[in-house]
Amino acid sequence: MNIVSILKASIQKAVEALYDKKVSLEELSINETKAEFSGDYTLVTFSLTKLLQKKPDEIAHELGSYLLANDPLVTDFEVIKGFLNVTIHSDYFIEFLAGNYSNSQYGKSDWAHEKIMVEYSSPNTNKPLHFGHLRNIFLGHAVAAILKNVGNEVVKVNLINDRGIHICKSMIAWQLFANGITPEQAHVKGDHFVGDYYVKFNDEYKLQVATLIADGMNEELAKKEAPIMLAAQDMLRKWEAGDEATLTLWKTMNSWVYAGFDVSYKKLGITFEHIYYESQTYLSGKSIVEKALANQLLFQKEDQSVWIDLTDAGLDQKLLLRGDGTSVYMTQDIGTAMLKYNDYHTDKSVYVIGDEQNYHMQVLKLIMQKMKEPCADGIQHLSYGMVELPTGKMKSREGTVVDADDMVDEMVGIAKKNTEELGKVDGFSSEELLQLYNTLGLGALKFYLLRVDPKKKMIFNPEESIDFHGFTGPFVQYSHARISSILRKATVEDLTLDVKPAISRTEKNLLKLLEQYPAILFQAAKEMNPSIVCNAVYQVAKEFNAFLVDHSVLKAADANTMKQRLQICLLCKHVIAHGLHLLGIAAPERM
Repeated sequence: MNIVSILKASIQKAVEALYDKKVSLEELSINETKAEFSGDYTLVTFSLTKLLQKKPDEIAHELGSYLLANDPLVTDFEVIKGFLNVTIHSDYFIEFLAGNYSNSQYGKSDWAHEKIMVEYSSPNTNKPLHFGHLRNIFLGHAVAAILKNVGNEVVKVNLINDRGIHICKSMIAWQLFANGITPEQAHVKGDHFVGDYYVKFNDEYKLQVATLIADGMNEELAKKEAPIMLAAQDMLRKWEAGDEATLTLWKTMNSWVYAGFDVSYKKLGITFEHIYYESQTYLSGKSIVEKALANQLLFQKEDQSVWIDLTDAGLDQKLLLRGDGTSVYMTQDIGTAMLKYNDYHTDKSVYVIGDEQNYHMQVLKLIMQKMKEPCADGIQHLSYGMVELPTGKMKSREGTVVDADDMVDEMVGIAKKNTEELGKVDGFSSEELLQLYNTLGLGALKFYLLRVDPKKKMIFNPEESIDFHGFTGPFVQYSHARISSILRKATVEDLTLDVKPAISRTEKNLLKLLEQYPAILFQAAKEMNPSIVCNAVYQVAKEFNAFLVDHSVLKAADANTMKQRLQICLLCKHVIAHGLHLLGIAAPERM
């Protein structure tokens, strides 16, 4: 129970006592009072006018008077145009602080008890992780941590797209242009190495298409008849037929990519409990489809292709098996969904996938529901908007994508430059500085990509993300380091108070934020939205810095005031570090 819940319960009782009416807690809207008004929390009374048959101002005055007379937590109230602003007794926040400043579990809860799988990253083995993957990766990793923090059992998985024509394109280009060279011989990271040949394929393909068109062939036919494309299609057929030489090359090139992925994931601090591979799952849906056909949940057309009718859901008919019995992409996803469920028997399976796949995910869930598969209702699509750079969209086949590794290196470089310009490098060894630059660079990158609601598209600005002021990771990290510095200088070990010192408006504002933190994490888990956590730790950091402008901690007027402010420092430090940890961001002790 936090103060907002307690206040709602008091208002609920007041409504029943004054008007003999019942109102649910969900109907009561309470927000923090705006800074320009007196009070701590504001009740919006307009939703009660129909029930109580009174004007908002009248309701606010009557409820405020009742609370002031009957609830010892309420010390004052003010009515502004139908809004009831309530002041909470400072002792509530002082006692909250005393009970939680040394609580290492503050912010963690066990209200949820589901088994949830979170699938994220899902790269292709024809190219390295690129900047576009990073929002997906950080979002999935943070959502998994947030869901686990409130009591769920969470399984983090990665589905690697390791088969198909795009993989064959890299393989053909390597055969044509590499002269047998390996990543080790070329001194190039494996995933970058293979990605270079994917770009080479498309460069050569464009040249061949242009040549065929110049020789008199129309563009549509030229795109089909380009020799390098025909070679890639032939290689795909050989792969599907189990050709030994093709499979050996495929395994070799994929192993180069996996080695590169492992380095990137380690650098990013990303882990998984299980990795699935499309090459092992793409045929598994076929038997499920055949079973559903036998149960007359699907239908066949004259060419023997198998379809599902979704017109009753406002969609259309969807192909699930071709006439020759081969699978389509949706068939693969059906099989993978069932495989994941059979492996872990989860209550929910969260797919972190961009919003361009909204329709596909809607269809997948509907199909599984119509097939009455046990995993159907648990399928959840965590849809997110695309992220772009100020220069615009990126395209892998044209080689205009910014690799994730390069972006991380750029962020670390910017962190180094900005830190040195601010003169914040005294007392650090070379090794400690390198660690600090990595901590700041990655923190800036993750925070910036997570601070925007996942549903919204965004533009990433590297320079803006690493500013030490404003709504950024480095500002929050700096605030944590600043608190740590104060605590290191403190000589008092026992922070037990002899008396309760009065708290200022600034201190109360900070304590209100800290008191709301568990409820904010509840909301973030419910919405699967890490931006809520970003905003929470930023607000605490901002308010703490405002607190330091108004107050000295170590030079407080008396011992009890100093102890109380050290308690505030400890709880602020914990909340910031805890929130950053959920976001996958390190909280430095020194900066």
